[in-house]
Amino acid sequence: MNTNDTIEANDLNFEFEVLAYSNNKPVVVEFWATWCQPCQWFSPMLLKLINMTGSAIRLARVNVDLSPNLTLQYGVRTLPTLKAFLQGRVVAELVGAQPEKRVVEFLASLEPPSATHLDFEKAVSLYHQRRYDEAEALFRNILEETPNDPASLLGLAKILLARGKAGPAMNILNNFPDSHELAQAEILKPFCQALGELQSGRLVIEKDLDIAYQHALQLAAKGNIPAALDGLLDILRSDKRYRNGAAHKVILSLLELLGNEDPESRAYRNELASLLF
Repeated sequence: MNTNDTIEANDLNFEFEVLAYSNNKPVVVEFWATWCQPCQWFSPMLLKLINMTGSAIRLARVNVDLSPNLTLQYGVRTLPTLKAFLQGRVVAELVGAQPEKRVVEFLASLEPPSATHLDFEKAVSLYHQRRYDEAEALFRNILEETPNDPASLLGLAKILLARGKAGPAMNILNNFPDSHELAQAEILKPFCQALGELQSGRLVIEKDLDIAYQHALQLAAKGNIPAALDGLLDILRSDKRYRNGAAHKVILSLLELLGNEDPESRAYRNELASLLF
């Protein structure tokens, strides 16, 4: 079961192989036993996930039956138990046979931010500052290194929509990978579709509310999302089911573009809720 950076730790070598070694990089200690049934599926999964980090994290496995002193010293009462060490001390732990998603999150919290991660955080910050050129360049750089990264694709789609580029944005949204970000991508589609109709001349204008709807889309295409939201909320005050709910769905799209970080976002969500319910 050994890999290049997986070792069997015990009472004798723990100080050197775990405590001292953790001064260089994180060491995850797995406390386990041969009689532990959950360990039988958890241990291979953990090893797979550790290997996926490359050499960023060391895995040290402690058989509690062979190392009772360590088990007592670190208060292990449930198997399996993971304890993460940095600079010679425990910095995190995970008790019990947790699902893969939880273990991934646990390991990710131990890895230092990569250059790509920092670029992503910077791109998101620039987006919220409406510095779209710089944010778009960073998202595209990330996607060159990690094609189909869902978070970066979502960020790029938001920028394209904020700049009124419905066609390229819809290409991303229609081919979005199955991921945690997929639900957010779906929320953006109604605005993208409405913007496409506006720009292609397919938006039907027959009454005053249609003119107001057209104007709101035009404002959103220019990046003036708050003004567009004000116009769409006025439409809902007149007709809650306008265009079979299209205005409501576009509002949700624009709130997704605005983001929860925006101080105005909560006020708009509350106003929408009060209008509908």
